[in-house]
Amino acid sequence: MPDGKPAGVRCVQLDGMNRCRLFGRPERPAVCLGLRPTPAMCGASRDQALAYLTALEIATAP
Repeated sequence: MPDGKPAGVRCVQLDGMNRCRLFGRPERPAVCLGLRPTPAMCGASRDQALAYLTALEIATAP
């Protein structure tokens, strides 16, 4: 996504299993490289993880 990923928009680099197609590649964006998952971020389910990421996007919106 040349101009960045807007909040609430699924990243175009996620495959059908929600895995990053750019993982480990030099063109992976710096923001993704700096994002380090923690137990609080991942939660106990996919829904909890998505809720955390949504809150993070809202908190960091311009």
